Amino acid sequence: MTDTSQGREDPREHTRRIKGMLREAMEHVRQDVAKVSDPKAQALFETSAEVLGGLITAYEHFEQRSEAAWR
Repeated sequence: MTDTSQGREDPREHTRRIKGMLREAMEHVRQDVAKVSDPKAQALFETSAEVLGGLITAYEHFEQRSEAAWR
């Protein structure tokens, strides 16, 4: 799919792929919380999952053009 107004590939195709990678990383760090006993490592992994979730949301807003910044 191309954006004919700019003659470039639709960036949403890239955002969908990146979202998949972010979602995979988020699931991985969430699973790792249960695999370690160090509370600081658990907190780091949970925080990482939350940050990755926020990035996924930002990508979704971009794709949907639901935020003023992406219109």
